[in-house]
Amino acid sequence: MVESAEKQWYVLHTYSGYENKVKMNLESRAQSMGMQDFIFRVVVPEEEEREVKNGKEKIKMDKTFPGYVLVEMVMTDQAWYIVRNTPGVTGLSGLTGKVQSQRHCCQTKLS
Repeated sequence: MVESAEKQWYVLHTYSGYENKVKMNLESRAQSMGMQDFIFRVVVPEEEEREVKNGKEKIKMDKTFPGYVLVEMVMTDQAWYIVRNTPGVTGLSGLTGKVQSQRHCCQTKLS
């Protein structure tokens, strides 16, 4: 595990359709385990989509990257333990864009 002393964004792979559940679980786990100083923000990338159905305009939120959740954190062994053991998290996306297993993870920086 590569440890980082500064907070960075990481891309988590999740089961598709469980992104919001993973977000809620991870935020809850971070708070209950006192890791707010290491796990800062958890984001499900979404965008508004307007659609007209039966003459009525409807706004719905679509996932920009289905199956992925972004997390801003300081990478430590304890923070990674909490993240990887959150139900629904299947791995950390690596620099090559491939999903890394939980044993062989590497970080992905987002600019």
